[in-house]
Amino acid sequence: MSTTIHPDSVTFSDLSRNPRAVAERASKLGRVRVTHRDAPDFFLTAADREERRDETLATASRIFIALMKHDPGARELLLAMPDVFPWVRHLSTDEVRAFTVELVDALSDAAELDLDASINEVITGWRATARIKADPEQHADAVLPASGDFGQVEVHP
Repeated sequence: MSTTIHPDSVTFSDLSRNPRAVAERASKLGRVRVTHRDAPDFFLTAADREERRDETLATASRIFIALMKHDPGARELLLAMPDVFPWVRHLSTDEVRAFTVELVDALSDAAELDLDASINEVITGWRATARIKADPEQHADAVLPASGDFGQVEVHP
């Protein structure tokens, strides 16, 4: 539980006691963080702002997809990845390319299908790969052949 106070935040109690004032504040600021003692924080945002944000994400996603379809564009996108994700220096060129393609696909899914979680999963997975490859001991252990039964695999829908 985080107790960080944000200047653009209100408590859940504030929202329930005075929803009109909180809504006006959210409209004025663009969004307001609503903190809750027993639950994760959430944001109260004007619908038109979120719609513009969704359209921006969709546009950016389409640009990246178009770049990936053309070799010179894909090369430029690949060259930009270390600026955005410095840890890719621990990945091979083929791995950076695979990460880039997966990330662009996840951005497209977020923009077109409202599936935001996959972006974080792609980044987290590739960052973990880079972390292992950056540590020679962990990398040596990771490439050893595995044997035995590692137990039941949990599948989450």
